[in-house]
Amino acid sequence: IGRALITYCETQARVGGFGSVSLYTNARMTANLRIYPRLGYVRTGRGREDGFDRIYFSKDLTSA
Repeated sequence: IGRALITYCETQARVGGFGSVSLYTNARMTANLRIYPRLGYVRTGRGREDGFDRIYFSKDLTSA
């Protein structure tokens, strides 16, 4: 289901004319930390937000 949601998000972003997609996950979600790079996402940062340790990712949609 997660991959389908990511694919849908990327498709809608392309249709909307966006050149990239950004997302974040909790650092404790280790499965997410493995899957996002496999789907073409690049880690762009890390920080605390609302008491959570966040890992930020981005994917360039213009070269895909």
